[in-house]
Amino acid sequence: MFLGTYTPKLDEKGRLILPAKFRDELADGLVMTRTQERALAVYTKEAFEELMAPVASAPATVKQVRDYQRMLAAGASFEVPDKQGRVTIPPILRKYAGLDRDVVVIGAGTRAEIWDAEAWAAYSESSEAGFADLDEEFMPTL
Repeated sequence: MFLGTYTPKLDEKGRLILPAKFRDELADGLVMTRTQERALAVYTKEAFEELMAPVASAPATVKQVRDYQRMLAAGASFEVPDKQGRVTIPPILRKYAGLDRDVVVIGAGTRAEIWDAEAWAAYSESSEAGFADLDEEFMPTL
């Protein structure tokens, strides 16, 4: 499970040092892809395969299904961290998420997310007020 908030820096080669608490789980490789909020999601290979299973088996005759399949898979990249726990973020994904030097890596349960630091601050601030309301509206349905 991925938990916490971390503030590593991207180096000049577009590499990120993974938070120490995430390294063991991601040591054999990870899948990085786009999220709807212009951030990046990081999954273990197994978790990404589980995510893709229902998407892959959905009817390709439905335009929204094809669109989702394309955006998820075309934006995905399999990466293996080096011995120092660094992982390269491909240029196309850095551009998509607006990543430069200052980033925030958050744990989101079954995935980690990589955000531009300013984008995360804005998202976090705008979502804080609604967070308390979610517990009354959303959580009783679980």
